[in-house]
Amino acid sequence: MGYKVVVAGATGNVGREMLNILAERQFPVDELVPLASRRSLGTEVSFGDQTLKTRDIEGFDFTGYDIALFAIGSDATKKYAPIAAKQGCVVIDNSSLYRYDPDVPLVVPEVNPEAVDGYAKKNIIANPNCSTAQMVVALKPLHDRAKIKRVVVSTYQSVSGSGKAAIDELWDQTKGMYVPGQEVEPKVYPKQIAFNVIPHIDVFLDDGSTKEEWKMVAETKKIVDPKIKLTATCVRVPVFVGHAEAINIEFEDFLDEDEARDILREAPGIMVVDKREDGGYITPVECVGDFATFISRIRQDSTIENGLNLWCVSDNLRKGAALNAVQIAETLGNRVLKKG
Repeated sequence: MGYKVVVAGATGNVGREMLNILAERQFPVDELVPLASRRSLGTEVSFGDQTLKTRDIEGFDFTGYDIALFAIGSDATKKYAPIAAKQGCVVIDNSSLYRYDPDVPLVVPEVNPEAVDGYAKKNIIANPNCSTAQMVVALKPLHDRAKIKRVVVSTYQSVSGSGKAAIDELWDQTKGMYVPGQEVEPKVYPKQIAFNVIPHIDVFLDDGSTKEEWKMVAETKKIVDPKIKLTATCVRVPVFVGHAEAINIEFEDFLDEDEARDILREAPGIMVVDKREDGGYITPVECVGDFATFISRIRQDSTIENGLNLWCVSDNLRKGAALNAVQIAETLGNRVLKKG
């Protein structure tokens, strides 16, 4: 006996990836319903070897469904998630709406699977921000060994994090650079993204940071440890899929780079590719379509006591969004619902 599953936002980048990953990981599904907004009604989506037509989320009755994976943005989630939850369906939400709600668990299954048990307060579980998800997978096993005091992270985030329109903008701008008369002005981003980097993701806050940077701070504290101090600079780069991060970590105790490498090799969800030679590291292009978070360039930081540097790369549509949501569903099933 498997689960009755709903995927809301099934025609978007993350929604389609959720369908792919549910099939790839052979999640025990008895029935799957893809939902979309009215303008996408009837659009066909693939689930394994099946082709399914999307149904209208407006007025959909979630009664009798076990799990709903939401990838519809905060505004729509605010409307539909409470309805689904009230009708007895557990919502796993990819938006930022519920991440900071004390009554909603924020879960990365490799890091804090036990947090899933708190879902019942609102029948909702939150998926973290893409840049946070891959980073905390790397931080947690190191924190367990040597206790992290402070993290300085710079991100290199792909345009797929902004949706399909951003992917199209990068593609069209890049082509337009070579064809006179076909130049494309920025619409999704405030400046040209082709052949450029933009140190601005989400809105600016009063202290000069952006909301994306604030998210990394708040979510790391909620998922790993509220005592960790973190500062972030989040940058959009002209890459289609795959986020990269340069992470500097200061520990309370000394941690040798070789031991750190061994710890990370044994940690769930991580692949270490760290050879000190040309090409002995992973880049975003190589991580696309993979489940793992890749760690490279592990080395001591001699400028501080107990410091390490590392390079972290992951497919943001997978670990940063769809994969983590499906892993939460698996964890919920194993720990609580116990079907399949």
